[in-house]
Amino acid sequence: MKKMKIISVTNRKGGVGKTTTAINIATAMAAIGKKVLVFDLDPQGNATTSLGIEKNKVPYSSYDVLIGGIDVLKAVQKTIVPLFYIVPSKPDLAAAEIELINVSNRERVLENALLPLQNAFDYVLIDCPPSLNLLTVNALVASNSVIVPLQCEFLALEGLADLMKNIERVKRHFNPKLSIQGLVLTMFDRRNNLTFMVEKEVRNYFGNLVYETVIPRSVRVSEAPSHGKPVMLYDFKSIGAQSYINLAKEVLKREGEI
Repeated sequence: MKKMKIISVTNRKGGVGKTTTAINIATAMAAIGKKVLVFDLDPQGNATTSLGIEKNKVPYSSYDVLIGGIDVLKAVQKTIVPLFYIVPSKPDLAAAEIELINVSNRERVLENALLPLQNAFDYVLIDCPPSLNLLTVNALVASNSVIVPLQCEFLALEGLADLMKNIERVKRHFNPKLSIQGLVLTMFDRRNNLTFMVEKEVRNYFGNLVYETVIPRSVRVSEAPSHGKPVMLYDFKSIGAQSYINLAKEVLKREGEI
């Protein structure tokens, strides 16, 4: 059986389309027969809510897996998409940062917690919190690669250098197999010249690390989470849904699947 791949979706800035990217890549993967899990590692629980799951009613959450020692398989829940599962998040997870400080091998708690999943899924996508905290470090230590969503705005590159340094630090000290899967430009507005300036700067600096596909600024993409659905279910024909399908193809191509 092919080894499960773990991909972190992360950026230290909030509001860049991180959660939307994670759940829609997962949906597209599931649509072609891949068994996929999203691990919601953000205390805000946006991935959980975006899939129509009530955070306060889940029996087990990512907090219970990390801090409570609950078997991760007990925390896995089905979503409305066949082959797409989630480990939901609850606000309790905000306390994990403090509770992990005195834990032995604290950077590897998530890596060890995910071991029971090895033969259960093809891909695990970790939706990280918008910060460079211990939860994000745990995600990077557990991952094979990283997807970085970048919003097409003036401050897009602010903090990106720190994130790249952090990824390199984790690679050097904890996880030599870690790599950048790619950078994806989100909220792309073709009516705005600034968007093209940001795109040019990012592509010039990062080259082939940047996916060809860009995710447009889209009302349908913004509306979908309030309906508890990925945009591909909410409006399959929308430009946002089609863009995420193309992005997922690029991700799978880089994984050698296509």
